Amino acid sequence: MAKRSSLSIRIVEGKNLPAKDITGSSDPYCIVKVDNEPIIRTATVWKTLCPFWGEEYQVHLPPTFHAVAFYVMDEDALSRDDVIGKVCLTRDTLAAHPKGFSGWAHLTEVDPDEEVQGEIHLRLEVVPGTPAGRLRCSVLEARDLAPKDRNGASDPFVRVRYNGRTQETSIVKKSCYPRWNETFEFDLEEGAAEALCVEAWDWDLVSRNDFLGKVVFNVQRLWAAQQEEGWFRLQPDQSKSRRGEGSLGSLQLEVRLRDETVLPSGCYQPLVQLLCREVKLGTQGPGQLIPLIEETTSTECRQGVATNLLKLFLGQGLAKDFLDLLFQLELGRTSEANTLFRSNSLASKSMESFLKVVGMRYLHGVLGPIIDRVFEEKKYVELDPSKVEVKDVGCSGLHRPQTEAEVLEQSAQTLRSHLGALLSALSRSVRACPAVVRATFRQLFRRVRERFPGAQHENVPFIAVTSFLCLRFLSPAIMAPKLFHLRERHADARTSRTLLLLAKAVQNVGNMDTPASRAKEAWMEPLQPTVRQGVAQLKDFITKLVDIEEKEELDLQRTLSLQAPPVKEGPLFIHRTKGKGPLMSSFKKLHFSLTTEALSFAKTPGSKCVNELNQWLSALRKVSISNPGLLGSYHPGVFRGDKWSCCHQKDKSDLGCDKTRSRVTLQEWNDPLDHDLEAQLICRHLLGVEAALREKHRELSAGTEAGSVHTGPGEAPEDALAQLLQVLRDLQEAHRSGLASPPPSEPRHPGPLQT
Repeated sequence: MAKRSSLSIRIVEGKNLPAKDITGSSDPYCIVKVDNEPIIRTATVWKTLCPFWGEEYQVHLPPTFHAVAFYVMDEDALSRDDVIGKVCLTRDTLAAHPKGFSGWAHLTEVDPDEEVQGEIHLRLEVVPGTPAGRLRCSVLEARDLAPKDRNGASDPFVRVRYNGRTQETSIVKKSCYPRWNETFEFDLEEGAAEALCVEAWDWDLVSRNDFLGKVVFNVQRLWAAQQEEGWFRLQPDQSKSRRGEGSLGSLQLEVRLRDETVLPSGCYQPLVQLLCREVKLGTQGPGQLIPLIEETTSTECRQGVATNLLKLFLGQGLAKDFLDLLFQLELGRTSEANTLFRSNSLASKSMESFLKVVGMRYLHGVLGPIIDRVFEEKKYVELDPSKVEVKDVGCSGLHRPQTEAEVLEQSAQTLRSHLGALLSALSRSVRACPAVVRATFRQLFRRVRERFPGAQHENVPFIAVTSFLCLRFLSPAIMAPKLFHLRERHADARTSRTLLLLAKAVQNVGNMDTPASRAKEAWMEPLQPTVRQGVAQLKDFITKLVDIEEKEELDLQRTLSLQAPPVKEGPLFIHRTKGKGPLMSSFKKLHFSLTTEALSFAKTPGSKCVNELNQWLSALRKVSISNPGLLGSYHPGVFRGDKWSCCHQKDKSDLGCDKTRSRVTLQEWNDPLDHDLEAQLICRHLLGVEAALREKHRELSAGTEAGSVHTGPGEAPEDALAQLLQVLRDLQEAHRSGLASPPPSEPRHPGPLQT
């Protein structure tokens, strides 16, 4: 049994931020930290005090985390970025909101005395004696202290205070991982209520010492325990008054904490086997569990359930069969061809997740160069005459401004060029499309053609494919390239308009240029020749895409399975120091590629993709998660001369001075599948709708007794549902018995005895 925690984070927008630039504005972005470890950086929104980000992240982290903090920063090109303020949500705060924290939160001032990090290793004991004994405090070492000096380190010492007396350790120069091994004693007084305070400080020769954190102990409780030893988390000094609430602006957030207790794999096998049997039997199955799950799932939960089911069946090699079953179910209840797959059904949501999980690398190959070109050209593009702004374009000649007609013609020409390039890239990409995607589209094409035969429905199978490929995959990626990892930054207003118009054109092509799509926005008419040509290209592409036989599908999958897929790739900056001083440092850019088997680099990239440091760390942790030789501690410094630069140990083979942080990772489309976690998430959802499933079971049972429901040979329709309810009871009992039993033994350190 393992405990897993995850955070669903949506950074929506900010408002009323203070101006940090001389222009009276700011260039805000957000940094997200989990227990002082930076994990997320949003895009910068330029020249605004009310930025909109709309960025979503899924973070996997250890259940023992303490808090998640959101820092709003102002980006500066020439100097250090300014800190505007922060919002901090503790684990307890998030746990108190089972449906998630959602709303506006006031930014608070970032005080250096509150920005502490790291842990301190202490041994505390009460030594019996007269009249009341002595309190002995051994200050052993500290790790991951905040760097307060310009050299990227600190000069830490510890101050121990009790009952009016203060004692200090020696100063360890240039280290965030100091070792002291010094012991202090204090006289105890019977019944004294005084607390023991251990403070870490950074020594400065000229300016005042910087506060690094503190731990406070209740001596009465310590007296009862007699002895405590362990690593204690340093706490901030919160005694100072804050700036007026709201004066720094506000941040709108949606944050949801999910704690999962994942049982051993064997516990989920009955549930997985039952669901897989239903998918294999398809529409001929007796119980029809999949439609029952869809029926009892609310609209707001449907995307999550679809993603979990899709990943579960993907791990079982049944994703294509699962989607085929959903296609048949939706086709069975659809009478009008023009409404097919246009609702937020389980089929639509599952297919969206499928394309993101399996087809994102394909999307990057097809769409990446076109998106890059749009961003680099930065042309003013507008087709709607009511929105044309001639002044934004400049002059086409020496002194003559462009007319509205010229602006519209140039815009149409630019969009025709982008749309033509995209359709050409798509036409050439048949072999690059993953085999399982092609096979799934083949099934969809066949099912729709069988359901809607005849010449009047000739385009319906093509529109069914494009409803996913164009309307739910390509177009959303064009409109929001950052959310699909195609760009590191959001587009500015001009580029966003170009992308929106291009996405509209792609949708018109995907709709096969129907009269209804043309009637909506008549000003898109200048693109019609390219759209009509694109329809022919797209139909030819789909015809080739779905023309894949079973043998070819297996051969393509076998070829791909022999290649280790990249987990991360892109440029990484390597820092090199040539001497002292800021001007003596340089950065060398190398192109790295990380797979599940190797980390390699070259001087020139094979593809264009930018990854930030936290994304690389996340990727490295993912590929190392199953490494049995993963170290529990490491040296964050280098062994220079005769000692480690971080902790000053003399032996090169000594154990690391800082613990390995291996569990905070960002969930991305190329994450490895976690079968047990997906099964647990499905189990949790089904337990949440168990009452509805039981009611459905009663209805089916009553119908069977009355003879109103036809039963198949040897098995009643509700049998599969009855089995599912029994499996859920067993899993619920396994959770109860597992939680009631003591957890597996792990090395634990006592927490601080707070006053």
